[in-house]
Amino acid sequence: MIKIEKISFSIGGRKLLDTGNISIPTGHKVGIVGRNGTGKTTLFDLIKGNRELESGKIYVPRNTKIGDVQQEVSENNLSVLETILAADEERETLLKQSSTEQDPNRIAEIQMRLEDIDAWSAEARASTILKGLGFDEKDNNLPCKSFSGGWRMRISLAAVLFNQPDLLLLDEPTNYLDLEGTIWLQNYLITYPHTVLIISHDRDLLNNCVNSILHLEDKNLNFYSGNYEKFAETRLAKLESKLSEIKKQDKTREHLQSFVDRFRYKAKKAKQAQSRLKALSRLKTITLPKEKALRKISFPSPEELPSPLISIEDGSTGYENKTILSKLNLRIDHDEKIALLGKNGEGKSTLSKLLAEKIPLFSGSIVKSPKLRIGYFSQHQTDELRKNETPFDHISRARPTKSVAE
Repeated sequence: MIKIEKISFSIGGRKLLDTGNISIPTGHKVGIVGRNGTGKTTLFDLIKGNRELESGKIYVPRNTKIGDVQQEVSENNLSVLETILAADEERETLLKQSSTEQDPNRIAEIQMRLEDIDAWSAEARASTILKGLGFDEKDNNLPCKSFSGGWRMRISLAAVLFNQPDLLLLDEPTNYLDLEGTIWLQNYLITYPHTVLIISHDRDLLNNCVNSILHLEDKNLNFYSGNYEKFAETRLAKLESKLSEIKKQDKTREHLQSFVDRFRYKAKKAKQAQSRLKALSRLKTITLPKEKALRKISFPSPEELPSPLISIEDGSTGYENKTILSKLNLRIDHDEKIALLGKNGEGKSTLSKLLAEKIPLFSGSIVKSPKLRIGYFSQHQTDELRKNETPFDHISRARPTKSVAE
């Protein structure tokens, strides 16, 4: 069981967490939810011991193996499969010892432990996880450095899942996954045998995989049993109940204040007025959670263009003379909203890159409306960013005619 006992933590002089007591039972799958900036990722850092509490305590049982997704896989020459296998440090250590150990008794102990941790099926288990996250079998032997940042994040996720820690911490694990990978991860987590804490905005994940919700709000933590849908219903009921209490209290306060104002200076009623005044002072203010003000953002309306916006006839495309898509016939008209679905490797991203003019058409014809402007958000958008620029620089480059305030 994980226990969080009245923890307090600040960043830059701003109080971020100031909580009561929370207990998370062993084996629970817990969704961590709350507005951005409320301290969800910070809570993970505190659990791992990467940050120091101002007060309070987080109790994690001794010898608990904690695992989380590393933000980047090192760009070394290890293959994908080798990287995953290396995540199980105990297995790696035992295998090295077994190759050099001379003592027969110790060798027997090592072999028994290797059997206990199912070491001989490790490659098969690792390959299954990699396949579920979208890797082809041929990818397993490629060096990690040959993959983009987004795919290296999948390798990091595969590594921590393979290691099967006692406490698994996942921070937005579906950000780098496609639909098939997300569905696979959901099914994997449902049967995961240990405790899992998941930070996510993916409601399907939070509805299908967790049995409790930890909500961060107003610096505090609140524990709810059930999935996200159950949490939303329970929280709404609490808010409605509290709102009803506030209205009732406002009426009581108004009634008491009215009596005090009328009779506090009249001798016959002064004692009663004083009693009402004391009752007023004893009323504890009931407040609703502070809702962060929403910023109004206006997005420019695109110019209305005649259809078709894009037309492709008998097209083919791919990479470095390797054809991925052929016999491609497509028409996109104004106001259409189209979802691209298909298995990994079928060419969804390839088609998007073709439409965004990131890759060329090998054959056939493509016609675009003369004034068509295309916005492209990559599957691995971090690879598209200029890392030496600020977010403001990126927006300014996209809209050079706009003022700083806009």
